[in-house]
Amino acid sequence: MQTFNTDRQLALWTFIAILLVSFSGCSPLQMVSGLSAEDSAATVTQISYGKEKRQRLDMYIPQQIKESSPVVVFFYGGSWKRGNKEKYGFVGHTLSGKGYITVIPDYRLYPEVTFPAFVEDGALAISWLRENIDQAQNGVVVMGHSAGAHIAALLALDKKYLEGVGQSQDIIRGMIGLAGPYGFDPMKYRSTRPIFAGSKPTDKTKPITYACSATSPLLLFHGGDDGFVIAENSRKLSRTINACGGSVEYIEIAEMGHFSIVLGLSNSFLGDEELLTPIETFLQTITDQQEVIFSPG
Repeated sequence: MQTFNTDRQLALWTFIAILLVSFSGCSPLQMVSGLSAEDSAATVTQISYGKEKRQRLDMYIPQQIKESSPVVVFFYGGSWKRGNKEKYGFVGHTLSGKGYITVIPDYRLYPEVTFPAFVEDGALAISWLRENIDQAQNGVVVMGHSAGAHIAALLALDKKYLEGVGQSQDIIRGMIGLAGPYGFDPMKYRSTRPIFAGSKPTDKTKPITYACSATSPLLLFHGGDDGFVIAENSRKLSRTINACGGSVEYIEIAEMGHFSIVLGLSNSFLGDEELLTPIETFLQTITDQQEVIFSPG
């Protein structure tokens, strides 16, 4: 486990406060995405990956795609109740700026659906990519924040979701998680109990249950000051994967909270080396491995 200390927390919230005062009615995420778009050369395409209204995705295509690179699929958080892909455009612009096709899907939310429908939507989006995007033949790296990290981890660790849409688990080349609730019991909390109602045993809702099934590397981040999803979720998943002989790196960022950590993915504001440098290294390693697989001889 690596631990970083950052003094940017105060600057972050000062920045958000200024934006809220200056742009009433517009969320900080939308404003950061707008700033990121101004500096981005990516082509953004909206696509339906299924028949339902929320089964749509935004694809950020770089001007120059890194050869042999996987597609990065980012799932946003929102307690499985809220969120939309447009607010997280800054993630797409940042990662596409490094040469990676980046996809941000919407997925169905509670109360329209309950677990595991939103995970199944994630699998459906990945299946669509595999069938329709040439770059996805290099595989997919799933990535997410909070509830989105929970979705990404289940897709990476529990093969039944991809197999349920006719895909092999081999399509997952890696997983990147920010502040994920990998081990929490949804039945203990009034806010999540109805979302996971009918899921028995509840262990099947927890990514940590499938930790020893990891076949691809994981890169986990958590803020040391996260009071919403405690860091022990990421610590325990990391320890369990390590004990099972899997590949995982855990980075804890001191003085970083639950919501501020995701803004570290924005080049236009934080661009934190604590986040972006390890992510870029992780993605480059996977890209290099793909080049070796397909090298002549």
